[in-house]
Amino acid sequence: MTQDAHFSYRPIGILRSPYVRRIDAPHQGTVAAGTETGEFALATLELGDWLDAKVVQDLGGFDRLWLIFAFHLNEGWKSTVKPPRGGPKRGILATRAPHRPNPIGLSAVELVRIEGRTLHLRGVDLLDGTPVLDIKPYVPYADAFPESRAGWIDELDAQQGRYSAPGPRKPR
Repeated sequence: MTQDAHFSYRPIGILRSPYVRRIDAPHQGTVAAGTETGEFALATLELGDWLDAKVVQDLGGFDRLWLIFAFHLNEGWKSTVKPPRGGPKRGILATRAPHRPNPIGLSAVELVRIEGRTLHLRGVDLLDGTPVLDIKPYVPYADAFPESRAGWIDELDAQQGRYSAPGPRKPR
């Protein structure tokens, strides 16, 4: 494989959420402060008709899912960005900023229930109409590393309090 390789993906479904504009959505799905309701957003993921209904078999027993998605409204990216919690500009790969070299996102969401080809989710930070490329079950023993260091974010946590994060930006 070379660095010139290209990949094409077909979305497995489209996410429907209450967030229409980027400024409406929280910076993290687990932070509801600053949103209009102050509660975790409910959303649905409507899977494509081209998928066999068996794809959701056994998914109902999981509390959380990883959504792998495309930042479909992004235009361009920069090498450094200013994080919403403050501080100096940081290298794009050391942040969770949506404007990336490859506009691919990853979000852990709560699975509320499944109805046919529709997954009902809570705690999303994705915009309405977001194409979802794949789903992976969240497995606590493999996906959670609570004692891991978080680089420059640890420094902000020490200053601002752990888990502090801004709500959505206010319209200009």
